[in-house]
Amino acid sequence: YQPAPLSEKTLPDTFVVHIHVLYGVPVIYSIVLGEGKGYFIIDSSTGIVRTRKNLKVEDFPVIFNVRATDSSNTSIFNDVSVNVEVIDENDFPPVFPSSLLEIRLEENSPPTQIIQLKAQDSDTGRNGFLTYGILSGDGLKFRVDEATGILYSTATFDYEEGPTEYQIVTYAEDDGIPEKKRGYCTVVVKVID
Repeated sequence: YQPAPLSEKTLPDTFVVHIHVLYGVPVIYSIVLGEGKGYFIIDSSTGIVRTRKNLKVEDFPVIFNVRATDSSNTSIFNDVSVNVEVIDENDFPPVFPSSLLEIRLEENSPPTQIIQLKAQDSDTGRNGFLTYGILSGDGLKFRVDEATGILYSTATFDYEEGPTEYQIVTYAEDDGIPEKKRGYCTVVVKVID
């Protein structure tokens, strides 16, 4: 049996799967192997498996065996494997170490790397995979590498002809399920004489 994956936020007493055998007399269902962490419980007469407690995504997948035993003769039984997977929910947004960075850039510098932005996301897997972008600011004079988070100037700046300060609002976005989350950082670039 391979039931639909469960969310890590699944509550106790949630239906997981219904184990059913075709047999002439009533059977007794039991979990016999592989469920040492106690996440699941089975109704001995119906074969319905439910969650017993909150799930920890790091403990999954869990594979356990369910046994159907003849109610009148315990030496007659059959086992089936159940494979349960848990989906890691997107719990956390990306976070930058600082929401405001000030950078000095000498005038007449050629287009160059200004700073590498680095956000952290406490989620794992695709929920923690980050891409970077510019939300607002002078997009013609700056760009950010989507994969590395490196912010580049794409023009040469002249202090006397101004402006002498630019505010670029950048973001880090995760690849989360069911929704993507963002964190923001404002980079103030000061052109120096």
